[in-house]
Parts: sequence; structure tokens; C-alpha cells
Amino acid sequence: MKIFLDHANPDIIKKYSPIIDGVTTNPSLIAKEQCFSGYHDAIKQIVSLVDGPVSIEILSTDAAAMIREAEELASIYPNIVIKIPVGLDGFHAMKELTQKGIRTNATLIFSVNQALLAAKAGASYLSIFIGRLDDTGQDGVSVVRDTVQIVKNFGFQSEVLAASIRHPLHVLQVALAGSHVATIPPGVIDQMGKHPLTDKGLEIFLNDWKNAEKCDNF
Repeated sequence: MKIFLDHANPDIIKKYSPIIDGVTTNPSLIAKEQCFSGYHDAIKQIVSLVDGPVSIEILSTDAAAMIREAEELASIYPNIVIKIPVGLDGFHAMKELTQKGIRTNATLIFSVNQALLAAKAGASYLSIFIGRLDDTGQDGVSVVRDTVQIVKNFGFQSEVLAASIRHPLHVLQVALAGSHVATIPPGVIDQMGKHPLTDKGLEIFLNDWKNAEKCDNF
């Protein structure tokens, strides 16, 4: 399973660059940062830091404007993936952009049916927001699992992307469900890399070495 970082801050992206395969971001994440002079400056900075795919959400809402904006961005940044919300305008844009060789990320998916339609429209990624589904009492991971099975059943080229990850257990669950990608915030990646027994083991090793250095016959 590929791991994308869900963030917009350039310093944070650099920090996690050794262990991520790509980046996802959105206008809300970009708006929180004070290091950009505008939306296009943010895109330019983020894309320059990542070799893998960078999912950027466009600001247009109707199909024709989505396509124009996506084409402009894709002509400048070869590794960009255009995030497009699901819906009839979005599906239209995904279909046309896919035919033009521009990768798309169908975002704000909350049901298997939405994912199926986005896959039929040719979306490169199907972003399922599992945390937000869990907030409403639904099982977000089951939507990922069922979508993975549908993609496999019909040979769609789309990759299932688990988004709105809230904790390390989410990562484990979507990995077991067969998700192709998980986009994860920095705090959860930090939690994934830690374990109290690792810290304890390191402490023991270092103390043993200090004690060994004190021995005259070592």
C-alpha cells in the first residue's frame, strides 16, 4: 500500500519525504499555512518537493471550468493529479480529462456507488473519507473494502485511496481491506512509527553500552 502525506506545509513535506509516495492537499489545508502568497504559489512549492503524485483540488465547480483549470495546471506540473469532487459535473470532467491523459482524484466519496461512478468515469484515484463516515456512525472501512472488490471485479484502472485517516488503526484496517493508497496526516505517521517497547529497548541498549564502557577488561 502506498502512503501519501495529507498536508500542505513545505517543511512538513520535506520532513516525511523519505517515507511517502506522494502528497494530497486541499484548499482548507493550504489556507492554514502562512508561507504562500496565493493558491498557485502553494501548488508550485508543493509540487517542487515531491517526485510522486501530488493531488491538488481545483477551485472550479462546473465541468467546463474544471477541465480548463485542470488542463492549465497539468501543462505546468507533470506530476500533478487533479482532485475533483464526485457529482455529474465532476464525472464529466473526469471522463474528458482521462481521455486527454490527465490524472484525476475523485474526492469526497462517501459511498460505494459514488466510487463506482467515479471509476467508470476513469478517475485515477477514488478517495473515500473513512473518518468522516465513522463520525456519522457508518463503517468507513467497509466502503473501502467493498470498493476494492468492485475495482477488482471489473478491472477498473482506478486505485482506491483511503482518506480522512484519524489513527493508526485506520491505516491497519484499510491495508487489510486492500486499499491501494492511504493518505495520512503527520501526527498519525508519527504514531505509526512509535512503540513503547521500542523506546524501552533502545534505553536498555544504551544503558548496557554505558555500563560496558566502565568495565576495565572490556
